[in-house]
Amino acid sequence: MSKANQIQAPKGVSEYLPPQSRKFESVRHALLEPAKSAGYELIELPVFEDTELFTRGVGESTDVVSKEMYTFEDRGGRSITLRPEGTAGVMRAVIEHGLDRGQLPVKLYYSGPFFRAERPQAGRYRQFYQVGIEAIGIQDAALDAEVIAIADAGFKSIGLKKYRLEITSLGDSASRAKHRVELVKFIEKLNLDEATRTRASINPLRLFDDKRDEIKDQMASAPLLLDFLSAESLKDFEDVQKHLKALKIDYIINPRMVRGLDYYTGTTFEFVHELLGAQSGIGGGGRYDGLMAQLGGQELSGIGFGLGIDRCVLAADAEGISFDQEFTSDLFIIPLGDESKSRALTVAQELQNAGFRVEISFGDRALKGSMKAADKSNAEYVLVLGDSEISSGTVELKQMSTGKTSSVTLTSLKDYLRSVSGK
Repeated sequence: MSKANQIQAPKGVSEYLPPQSRKFESVRHALLEPAKSAGYELIELPVFEDTELFTRGVGESTDVVSKEMYTFEDRGGRSITLRPEGTAGVMRAVIEHGLDRGQLPVKLYYSGPFFRAERPQAGRYRQFYQVGIEAIGIQDAALDAEVIAIADAGFKSIGLKKYRLEITSLGDSASRAKHRVELVKFIEKLNLDEATRTRASINPLRLFDDKRDEIKDQMASAPLLLDFLSAESLKDFEDVQKHLKALKIDYIINPRMVRGLDYYTGTTFEFVHELLGAQSGIGGGGRYDGLMAQLGGQELSGIGFGLGIDRCVLAADAEGISFDQEFTSDLFIIPLGDESKSRALTVAQELQNAGFRVEISFGDRALKGSMKAADKSNAEYVLVLGDSEISSGTVELKQMSTGKTSSVTLTSLKDYLRSVSGK
């Protein structure tokens, strides 16, 4: 088939093939393990939801909802959207299945693909991958610190060093209401296009997130929410900082941070990597105290994060971090003849069940070709299994790195491999 006739992946989709997929898997594992260690449990969610979940939960004034969602009508005439983020779906599931009626906080983790119709560039994809956690039902500055620490531990586990943590507080409803009055007065005096002014009328904080230079210049002297925090919000923010210092997690306060989603309140944070250029955010999150009630549930607080697996892979590359990228096999079996294939399958299955990585040479290749395949698989040991080996019950086990051979019975093969590998 000519290349012109080949079907290719849609533009802006991140794909991972060997050997890069092994790096992706290593990064995802590193980001998830700290959450598991802290008692968070898996939640698997649909990749599409009713569109209303995101318009109500994420916010109509956000770029995510107004410009970036993949929304379509299904065969039943329902408006469906591919998930652009994880928190709203988790909250929907918690409410629908009554998890908030049990022990609190509900502590959940998830990972998978998310979708936004953005202009593709390095680190910015239309299908991208995230790891996320949510802790729902308890408002506690120590819990905020735990969530931030889990993300930080994941980045450190990857080996990342050139990143910084930025934090702020978006306050409680009283703080935001007081700030909004002054911010709206300030915005009324600005020279804004109609679309931007409409967006600001829905949520004036969105202008702090506007990336255009002309808007950033005009917002440089805008009143900051941190200066309007209530006594309670200020104490919570100070307590979060106290806990982060106790955990020896460095941070800087960024009073202009609002993040890209409307549901954030109180503690808000972002991790920024200094080597990634324009797409420097590798993860972030915050508290969302009104989201559950907004989606029809109880008045319960929550906090969580989303960490970009794609961005972390790029950050690891930028820092020159190497993973155990070579695919290796403990044993490569070369069967000679049909009867040997059946026996090779049973031997491989027994060893695989014992935790060994075992491959078989398929396709009736000649011995020389099979040995080349064993070498490419980086096999530690190789054995040839023919009629005489099956009849005698003894094989010659060759160590590929040294060329040394050892006579081993098939019945003791597992024990022998354990003795030499430590498994």
